Amino acid sequence: MAGIRDSGPGTRVPAPGDAHMDGTDSGSRVPDPGSRVPESGWDELVLVGRIARPHGIRGQVFVNPETDFVDERFAVGEVLRTRSDRGEELLTIASMRVQNGRPVIGFAGFERIEDVERLVGLELRVDAASLPPLDAGRYYHHQLIGCEVRSVGGEVVGTVARVEGGAAGSLLVIDGRRGEILIPLAVDICREVDVERRRITIEAPEGLLELNEKKETGDRRQETEHRRR
Repeated sequence: MAGIRDSGPGTRVPAPGDAHMDGTDSGSRVPDPGSRVPESGWDELVLVGRIARPHGIRGQVFVNPETDFVDERFAVGEVLRTRSDRGEELLTIASMRVQNGRPVIGFAGFERIEDVERLVGLELRVDAASLPPLDAGRYYHHQLIGCEVRSVGGEVVGTVARVEGGAAGSLLVIDGRRGEILIPLAVDICREVDVERRRITIEAPEGLLELNEKKETGDRRQETEHRRR
């Protein structure tokens, strides 16, 4: 069981030991000049990266990826969506290489450093409908965030606020009544994950929930005592 940070079009997340699989030819997707941005709401889109800074003088940028599949998501010809004070825009990838673990990307129509300076800090998103289904036991982060977490006995534990880690091992960060609770996304703990009903049922080892709550309670007590001083 694992949480996946996005995937490229037509790419199945391989199980450990599987060879890489690519089900489609992405081809060229350069939109026609003046084409309208699709109607999907911005909040419904999936974050795949953030533009960090310009690189060189030819309009390329460093991107901080928010995906486990850099090669697929940032392939030449892929179209990403971003939003600024100018509104939403479509950006078509014209070039990509990986340098020091981060993609260096050139966008079609952006050929000078002056062209891309306004893009720094912007998010890059894609339509969730473009993401292929994953193998059983694997979930995209956006599918898990917002799910209600209950114990097998029906007690509400909290809501998933974020997911840490990736395919190698993930932690659910849950907003509980007394603060954050960290739960491994593992089959022996997360007994049922129902992303359609937005619910996760857990069977936590004895003391795990209490340990998190005690830590949070202790931190708050120390903070209160410090303020009184």
